[in-house]
Amino acid sequence: KRHDYLQRHFKTSSRRSLHSKLNMITTIINMFGNKCPNCNKGKIFEKGLLHFSFSFPKMHENCSNCGTKFEKEPGFFFGAMFVSYGLGVAEALITYFICMPFFEETFDLRIIPIIGVVILSLTLVNIKLSRIIWIYMFKDYSV
Repeated sequence: KRHDYLQRHFKTSSRRSLHSKLNMITTIINMFGNKCPNCNKGKIFEKGLLHFSFSFPKMHENCSNCGTKFEKEPGFFFGAMFVSYGLGVAEALITYFICMPFFEETFDLRIIPIIGVVILSLTLVNIKLSRIIWIYMFKDYSV
């Protein structure tokens, strides 16, 4: 009997674990797809995540499909600055580790301009992605 219980328990927990992993993968795909966290159909920004322009990205106030309000309250996206900072640090570290084998010294000062160019070129992506991550973090929060 104990063997049957353990077998059923692990079968159920592995299904839950698989469902949880699939749910997380779907959420990440929806985040990079600029989709509404509520219905996964409407767009958060007018243009896609990788669309380049010289103006600040335009964001919809509400989802065109389900009406979810993206900016929950004034100053809601203040916290997205911290997410953007984290993204910038991650990009800088990844750039450093990719460039490191091409230089003789462990920390060559010529890596700094390369890191700067990468961070500057991904600024608009960081702005959009940090806001999308922030919206997804608080998707169940309502005012």
